[in-house]
Amino acid sequence: MKEIVFPFYVLKELGVETVILTNSCGGINDKKLKPGSICTINDFINLMPSNPLVGMNDERLGPRFPDMTEPYDIGHRTVVKKVSKELGIPFIEGVYAGFMGPYYETKAEIKMIKNMGADCVGMSTVPETIALNHAGVKVIAFATITNMATGIQKMKHSHDNVVKVANETSKKLALLIKRVVNSI
Repeated sequence: MKEIVFPFYVLKELGVETVILTNSCGGINDKKLKPGSICTINDFINLMPSNPLVGMNDERLGPRFPDMTEPYDIGHRTVVKKVSKELGIPFIEGVYAGFMGPYYETKAEIKMIKNMGADCVGMSTVPETIALNHAGVKVIAFATITNMATGIQKMKHSHDNVVKVANETSKKLALLIKRVVNSI
């Protein structure tokens, strides 16, 4: 975990104040998400077996117990909402569950995290978010829904299809990010 997040501490030392994270993930909340949706993450559930803060804390990097009340900056999410409206991109916020891969989750796992309140699930973003909050860096995160999660979609998962949907959605996401960066 420490190796995964090391570059984010370097960014902090270089003076970066805000980081935008992106991922491809599975949709759980089929009432508001479908493949090709862009979800602005407003909170997370950490289901990974560890996190980057385990072990001795280096106070130069951040406090021993960083607050996670608002892991994704609410002010920046307000900007995302405004820019989304201007671009005609549906603004969807949701809770992201970070799961240890590499495999597509089982139906039982999806049922469990849906009951916990997750809207989408993937294998990244959570460690980075924890480290950035630890370092006092603001975070915006976008989850591209590339497939519906196991048990919600009726077919087996296809990595080729996930890549296809991610590629199709990338132009819309890139435009959204560019406009958000110009607005903050």
